[in-house]
Amino acid sequence: MARAKGGVKTKNSHKKWLKLAKSFCGRRSTIIKTGKLAVIHALAYAYVGRKKNKRNMRQLWTTRINAASKEHQLAYSKFINGLKKANVELDRKVLAAIASEDAKTFASLVQISRSAGN
Repeated sequence: MARAKGGVKTKNSHKKWLKLAKSFCGRRSTIIKTGKLAVIHALAYAYVGRKKNKRNMRQLWTTRINAASKEHQLAYSKFINGLKKANVELDRKVLAAIASEDAKTFASLVQISRSAGN
């Protein structure tokens, strides 16, 4: 009996991996074994990168809020604590946008935070 080597299924699998590795340099885009390894690593890095991006954005928002609250002589932690006591449920993304775009609204938030914090 003749030896079966996979044929169509193997070829389709190889094509799938090489399609994912299409933009890679050198052998990584043409050789199946190295291309598959490169794609696996790239997908792992992309997964980790998405988590890091969320971390970096939250850090950026915190920095922006801190800078804006320091202009009003109020520390970041006291500002956030005052907002929580006042039951103001704005997340850091929105607070950072308000801090950078609308100074009057942020000043009113600082006043709310100060009055609730005392």
